[in-house]
Amino acid sequence: MNKPTRILTVDDSASMRALLLNALSAEGFEVAQAEDGLAALDWLEGNEVDLVITDINMPRLDGFGLIEQLRGGNTSHRNRPIVVLTTESSEEKRARARAAGATGWIVKPFNPEKLAAAVRRVTY
Repeated sequence: MNKPTRILTVDDSASMRALLLNALSAEGFEVAQAEDGLAALDWLEGNEVDLVITDINMPRLDGFGLIEQLRGGNTSHRNRPIVVLTTESSEEKRARARAAGATGWIVKPFNPEKLAAAVRRVTY
């Protein structure tokens, strides 16, 4: 049997993390969570995932910084799909995320079915 796709969601909002956990778990994905970019980097030091879904606006280390850290240096996460899930919709921020190495961009509030389809698209 195939193991489930493992996803790390990174968002400073506890309610958004809960929504993501419920939506993604219901689709059969295995979900881990972090409250900001630094917590995500710490967690990723000892864990593997198939996909990172990150917000942009967070304390300590924002989504842009997280993407840059995961894409830079000799990291095992250099080629990992990263989807941005944010309330931001400006083309400038989308371009900045793409330039940093984001795989995709979804604007909140998200549709659970479309989110699941996006996860499948970038991980299979």
